[in-house]
Amino acid sequence: MRSHVSSCAKVQEQMANCPKFVPVVPTSQPIPSNIPNRSTFVCPYCGARNLDQQELVKHCMENHRNDPNKVVCPVCSAMPWGDPSYKSANFLQHLLHRHKFSYDTFVDYNIDEEAALQAALALSLSEN
Repeated sequence: MRSHVSSCAKVQEQMANCPKFVPVVPTSQPIPSNIPNRSTFVCPYCGARNLDQQELVKHCMENHRNDPNKVVCPVCSAMPWGDPSYKSANFLQHLLHRHKFSYDTFVDYNIDEEAALQAALALSLSEN
């Protein structure tokens, strides 16, 4: 879908003519700053911003396929268990093999590792 939207002139024309969202009144609520962003990422090679996981993979495959530099995976480093200093020897292979799906689908960020393990074991036992 994203590929079609980005390449289809008719869709782009329709999107250009859509009204832009503007709040009716300014909000008095502060924007929370303590919530980690696990939805969009920065390219570790060039700093391109606001890439979701799929866009990050596509961007890196198209623009950095032959870059030999070791870089920190922005997806992993955004996770509670991630190591923000670990540099992957082959970042593109890491992306292709470790990030085929969005963690939001499978991970409850509000429980710790032990609780997640217990929940997985209980679910496994109930299925058999």
